[in-house]
Amino acid sequence: MPAPEPVNLKEKVRHLPEKPGVYLMKDRLGRIIYVGKAKALKKRVSTYFQPSRAMTLHPKIRALIQMIADFDTIEVKSEPEALLLEGKLIKQWKPKYNTDFTDDKRFLQVRVDLTQELPRFVLIRFKKDDRARYFGPFAHSNLLRKTLAQMRRQFGILLGDASPKKLPDGRWQLYDDVRQELYGFANETTAADYRLRVDAACAFLDGKSREWLETLRAEMLAAAEKHEFEKAAELRDIVFALQKTLAKTRNFERSDPSAPEIGAEASRLLGEALGLKTAPRTLECFDISHISGTFVVASMVHFADGRPNKDLYRRFQIKSFIGNDDFRAMEEVVGRRYRRLKEEGKPMPDLVVIDGGRGQIGAALKAFVAIDVEPPALIGLAKKHETIIFPDARAPLNLPLNHPALNLLQRLRDEAHRFANTYNADLRSKKIRESVLDDFPGLGTVRRAALLAHFGSIERLRAATEDQLAAVEGFGPRMAADLHAFLHSETPPA
Repeated sequence: MPAPEPVNLKEKVRHLPEKPGVYLMKDRLGRIIYVGKAKALKKRVSTYFQPSRAMTLHPKIRALIQMIADFDTIEVKSEPEALLLEGKLIKQWKPKYNTDFTDDKRFLQVRVDLTQELPRFVLIRFKKDDRARYFGPFAHSNLLRKTLAQMRRQFGILLGDASPKKLPDGRWQLYDDVRQELYGFANETTAADYRLRVDAACAFLDGKSREWLETLRAEMLAAAEKHEFEKAAELRDIVFALQKTLAKTRNFERSDPSAPEIGAEASRLLGEALGLKTAPRTLECFDISHISGTFVVASMVHFADGRPNKDLYRRFQIKSFIGNDDFRAMEEVVGRRYRRLKEEGKPMPDLVVIDGGRGQIGAALKAFVAIDVEPPALIGLAKKHETIIFPDARAPLNLPLNHPALNLLQRLRDEAHRFANTYNADLRSKKIRESVLDDFPGLGTVRRAALLAHFGSIERLRAATEDQLAAVEGFGPRMAADLHAFLHSETPPA
């Protein structure tokens, strides 16, 4: 069978449009080796075939260009849509050179070798295929370093700068300098007791990784909306890499700080610390999420006996006002939650936790007064110093950072934060997807709202037939046919 005729790449480039889109570079066997996005396809793709630029390029890019035998392009409506489609195709095809470039960014990761007698939490840039556990990659190195410093105080773990010494009786001396006085843990410990600290720290860092993942998603979408596409693409690469790490987390047989017996003990200690008559078995926590005052949303998570009950999670869009006011937002969602429980005759939680300080606590109390409900036990958790705030005249409370009661509150608060950030990112992503309708002529706000209300999502709208589109109020056969053609001319192949 004769070999296929080689493609004249420069001639093919001449026929490309100056429109946003995604390009897929292929090798001589037709395999996709690189996926990229472009503000203007013709201008961007032509840069790959300019001999004058060859010697100024990174060696990996030169190697990629030498492999290109053909390319395909997909036009889209806007740069945000190109960004999202590029990410989708990279995940679908896993092109060799996209993987190489992403890995080459060398963001920091945390490595914990659990085969060691005293595992340390070490910052690294190159991940190995070994039995160690990895967390990351993380884009914000300063935040990561501060978090590890906090974890050393909170859990009594060793970082990369530690040189523990084994004592004659088999125990370990973690530090032999002034640091042994700085951390609220015994400096001399057994390997078994130290391993419990490591387990708790790994669970905490795993939760932090998932929380940062949602924050990165929100930042990525915000950058895309601001047309900061290089920043958005870099954040997208970090999101994909972090998702990959989280998906491959090995199931080490270690203690689980949210196990029922440990959760019950933490609840008992929390009740004692707060001066409650009984241990709070059911806890609910509220968090407000927004970016620069836009897409203000709230979350509520529910824990029972120290463990999350996701069936009782709730999320809220703010309805009573537009803008950035955490206090008003907190008052609204607390009122909506407990008015609903009152009307349905359902029990209140044993403890309500508000993410914030005096102002947020005051807003929550105002909500209970407005709905004429006696509030259950209520506290705030101010994140700066992990300070517990009471709604009455009691002084703020600071528990030791390794206290099981505080750790329970932190897991509750962090879960509420993660859930709120996820919702915020979902709304931003939905807005970008819905922007495909912006360029369809004659589609005003009323008809657009009717379409989205009828079909529920852009995906369902794309899948609709002309007859189904014509059935929407305000649409006739002619407009339905035009809209159907418009949507499918913009739709990339699956």
